[in-house]
Amino acid sequence: MAAEVLVIIGTGGMGQAVLRRSGAGRKVLLADFNEALLEDAVNIGMAEGYDVVSQAVDVSSRNSVAALAAAARELGAVTAVVHTAGLSPAQAPVQAIWAVDLFGVAVVLEEFEKVIAPGGAGVIISSMSAYMAGGNIPDDALAELAAKPADDLLGLPFVTSIDNPGFAYSAAKRANQVRVQAASLRWGARGARVNSISPGVISTAMGQQELAGESGAQMRAMIEGSGTGRVGTPGDIANATAFLLSSDASFVTGVDLLVDGGVVAALDSGQRARSAG
Repeated sequence: MAAEVLVIIGTGGMGQAVLRRSGAGRKVLLADFNEALLEDAVNIGMAEGYDVVSQAVDVSSRNSVAALAAAARELGAVTAVVHTAGLSPAQAPVQAIWAVDLFGVAVVLEEFEKVIAPGGAGVIISSMSAYMAGGNIPDDALAELAAKPADDLLGLPFVTSIDNPGFAYSAAKRANQVRVQAASLRWGARGARVNSISPGVISTAMGQQELAGESGAQMRAMIEGSGTGRVGTPGDIANATAFLLSSDASFVTGVDLLVDGGVVAALDSGQRARSAG
């Protein structure tokens, strides 16, 4: 019997939590741009008893992603793909954010569509910031972000006009959501599903860097005003991912699951209350 293969792109806190939550009984292919981080994740996974192999990947390169998809297919039936890799505004300039968070997600969806097994599922990690981009993305630009081939995205007028890293990040994450919606039809033709998850502030290295940056005070205020009043954990995201990968979610595809501790709900409620007043 062919092995069931779980591909995890991005081996930071979320990727490692997904390995622990969903990796047992599967062949796990870990991938990351940072080869030192990747090696550490493999060593930890193997020490904990997981069947782990690795391959370096640059999601801003179609050839690199295509090679990763081909390697996954050689390992067995690709039944689960989880894409956690990304760059935040505190980590990178606008061009790098577009290349990784926009093009990188689009090309992962396109290349893994070719190898996902019937009954398989994919999960793309977006962000609650996608909900805050809102009406700042014109409808025609959002339609292009959803439907244009990945190789055309970085040349779109909307993309080339943005010079603010924070807005580029939010817009890329909103684009992830609508691209998942569109991709769900193509994945569905293969008998597979794909969804996105939009985390709130999660206690990963990236999350801690953002909390220590310029927007840290605003982020803490949002957390304090949320229904849970706490920072999320990588395990919170891994649990949501496990559900979307499982047969319990067999009727769920093309949607975004907001896992933010209630931050967006609190912001939306506050805006409505001010409007009503």
